[in-house]
Amino acid sequence: MDIKRAKQEIKDSIEAYLAKDEFGEYLIPAIRQRPILLMGAPGIGKTQIMEQIARECKVGLVSYTITHHTRQSAVGLPFIKEKTFGQETFSVTEYTMSEIIASVYEKMEKTGLREGILFIDEINCVSETLAPMMLQFLQGKTFGNQKVPEGWVIVTAGNPPEYNKSVREFDVVTLDRIKRIDVQPDFEVWKEYAYEQGIHPAVISYLELRRKNFYRMENTVDGRIFATARGWEDLSRLIQVYETLDKEVDREVVYQYIQHPMIAKDFAAYLALYNKYKTDYAVEDLLQGKWTPITLGKIRNASLDEHLSIVGLLNGKLSQLFADCYFMDAYVTKLYGYMTEYRDNFPEMTLESIYKKAENDFQTTKKSELLTKNEEKVFIRTVDFLEKLWIELRGETGSEDKTENNKAVEISEKDTYERAKTAFATEADSLETQTEYISQTLQNVFDFMEAAFGDSQEMVAFITELNANFYSIWFIRENGSDQYYRHNKGLLFDDR
Repeated sequence: MDIKRAKQEIKDSIEAYLAKDEFGEYLIPAIRQRPILLMGAPGIGKTQIMEQIARECKVGLVSYTITHHTRQSAVGLPFIKEKTFGQETFSVTEYTMSEIIASVYEKMEKTGLREGILFIDEINCVSETLAPMMLQFLQGKTFGNQKVPEGWVIVTAGNPPEYNKSVREFDVVTLDRIKRIDVQPDFEVWKEYAYEQGIHPAVISYLELRRKNFYRMENTVDGRIFATARGWEDLSRLIQVYETLDKEVDREVVYQYIQHPMIAKDFAAYLALYNKYKTDYAVEDLLQGKWTPITLGKIRNASLDEHLSIVGLLNGKLSQLFADCYFMDAYVTKLYGYMTEYRDNFPEMTLESIYKKAENDFQTTKKSELLTKNEEKVFIRTVDFLEKLWIELRGETGSEDKTENNKAVEISEKDTYERAKTAFATEADSLETQTEYISQTLQNVFDFMEAAFGDSQEMVAFITELNANFYSIWFIRENGSDQYYRHNKGLLFDDR
């Protein structure tokens, strides 16, 4: 199955394992909660989905790569303890708490989350001394004499033998005690993730044209050569930073991430053309609705690959605009929540107290480790707005000296509230202006696509990418687009 389906299967299993009856007992006893084994090629996102699952299930996450551990660090160190059996005293070997088990308790203390996921990566690549403990761990949820706390689900991941020489095959006894999920790379599923994560549009459009290069693993006389989803994502981040620093990404740079010479060479050439098309076709002008018959004639005489690269460029620009609007909307929505609370509890609640409440909410949620990076940015921006507004108005309203004239203080607090309302209205107006600008830009792009290509294969590719992009679907659902609906229906996307 693909990684998206695997993620859902793991979420369903965790929800089932953590479901309780009316007496607070787990519906599936711990002994029947089979550890989950996620088996798949390296670099397809097995580790990454665990962070997403933990946040979405609102549980803790402790992640370990077991190959980095010896028997002592995983099981604990032995020590001698005196015990009495009957009338005799014996020296018995005990073990200190395992580093892994201790990390689970530390996570519970740090986040306040009593349930969670203990994720063990590369489970089938353990050292020779640790291998005998794996059956005990998978069957009894223990390392040495230390048990994984109740409410913590074990999820493991491993690579098939063809990808790793250190792999140890599990015997039937072990396999019969786990829930195995096999995962295969899938570009369509990755593309959804790529748009949501802001992967560089050149990477997405290249892989759309060269899908076979999305995931390649080959053995040659010179060793193994490969391209993986992880490699494409990391390369994307580097390209984005290099662009801000005005640095060149050439074949040698690409090969540092995509360790397949032919693919690295091909993508480097594509990236150079991609950047050239930005200038040749004045993409920024196209977004503004400006083009000439000469531009249209030049495009019509170009190859299909060039056409699709232009479509990729336009989609990439739109995608960034849609994403920016999404986060602006999330920020204004969160700010609106605090402003509503301020209004409903005024004058008992002051601007200072609503700012401090937002700050406290942020720190509490951040401590639980349930925030995504984007949610954290939205929270930071909201708190920053309230803090700056409070600092700005504090000196003007006399809020620091409230001992002489209570009436003046009341007027001052009311003025503070009105000023806060005005400041919020400015933020809301900015969102509306941004939305109108993006709606017009989307219309401009559709006008250009119709003028250059009509209802051709290029328009199909354009609509397909809009439908695959989380942010574009959100924007169109919220704000509409007559041209999108017309072409979407005309190209029968509603029916397939």
